[in-house]
Amino acid sequence: MRAKCVLCDRIDTIADDDPLAKRLRNRPIHTYTCPECYNRISAKANKRLEKK
Repeated sequence: MRAKCVLCDRIDTIADDDPLAKRLRNRPIHTYTCPECYNRISAKANKRLEKK
């Protein structure tokens, strides 16, 4: 399955039997983010949560 990152428009290939691929197929509201974007967002969120 091909999935496009909503942030950087990179197209990745995901195995058809992967749980993420099933989630994207069955529930269109779920969006895909590539690993680089996901890590970048996670780091910023964790940094913001540590400040509190």
